[in-house]
Amino acid sequence: MRVIHLSLTDFRNYESAELDLVPGPNLFVGSNGQGKTNLVEALGYLSTLGSHRVSVDHAMIRSGMDAAIIRARLEHNERSVLAEVQLNRTGANRAQVNRSAIKTRELPRYFSSVLFAPEDLALVRGEPSGRRKFLDELLILRTPRMSGVIADYERVLKQRNSLLKSARASGVRGTQLSTLDIWDDRLVALGSEIIEARGALIEELSPEVAIAYGAIAGAEHSASLASYLSILSKSADDAGPSDADTAVRSDRMTTEQVADEFRIALERLRRSELDRGITLVGPHRDDLVLTLNDLPARGYASHGESWSFALALKLASAAVLRRESAAGDPVLILDDVFAELDESRRARLAHAVDGFEQVLITAAVRGDVPDQLAAHVVNISEGHIVVPGEETA
Repeated sequence: MRVIHLSLTDFRNYESAELDLVPGPNLFVGSNGQGKTNLVEALGYLSTLGSHRVSVDHAMIRSGMDAAIIRARLEHNERSVLAEVQLNRTGANRAQVNRSAIKTRELPRYFSSVLFAPEDLALVRGEPSGRRKFLDELLILRTPRMSGVIADYERVLKQRNSLLKSARASGVRGTQLSTLDIWDDRLVALGSEIIEARGALIEELSPEVAIAYGAIAGAEHSASLASYLSILSKSADDAGPSDADTAVRSDRMTTEQVADEFRIALERLRRSELDRGITLVGPHRDDLVLTLNDLPARGYASHGESWSFALALKLASAAVLRRESAAGDPVLILDDVFAELDESRRARLAHAVDGFEQVLITAAVRGDVPDQLAAHVVNISEGHIVVPGEETA
């Protein structure tokens, strides 16, 4: 799959923008704050219905405007699709495909992309919530119905926590809290499906991460993935993967095995949950364990190694998606990547992405990007696409 044309109206600092794109690499060059990242952010939104930079949609609408429009002409196997979304400052967003209205949540099925940006360094150095989000977003891209499973789990979790807090406040205990058993059943059913699906995904990602990290950093380095499962932790006080106990697993469990362990954990921690008024185990407290050369990446990896590991996670995601998708490769987006890499890693990365149908790259300095990725250069200045041949302002 590739994008052949991008059109923006009142998006970020663009009053209006029309941009033709080519197969293979497309390089957007401009000084910081000119709008090059805004272009790839718009395409990322079409794929995920979210931004890698902000948590609210209205932040992407140009100041003083009521709405922004992202429109992209997509192509695969000579079939063309026009995908469009309107972000509204008030009211629901609206989406269209080939000028026919669709539900906004259906938009990502028409366009797949994988975006890497500086913010993704938090996948290695940040909190578990970011790694859980990374896994769940990839799960939804592969299997859209998982969006409903995850939303249902979060709803049940919220209701169960409310019940636990009420019980703590009123002093209700034991058999007097029979309603909790009903929520336990729903929590286990939905949570077990999420845990098993994440485990299957990690199993697929792990060899791809090893390949990608080796391609970027060199074959002498080894990167691997494992799961930290809170349902297998020894107590409610376990801090996470650093405990290095049976809660960290590289093998995959079936949904039935997960459900059994989940129920056992809830029974074991019932008193602690009532004392604290919160659910202490489940996929909302799990983590993705990243290991580099047999050491935890979070505590031992250097800045360059962390950067390479985060990039390897995204390249592995793209490899998994391209293997399964009937729509071809996802569009690979590299936002401000090359400035953080040394010359050898830049060359390795350029080689690693060479086989993708389309790669979109942003850079403040043209010289940071290897020549083989700069066949098609687009200069950006103050929210405008500069006519080819003009100097960037």
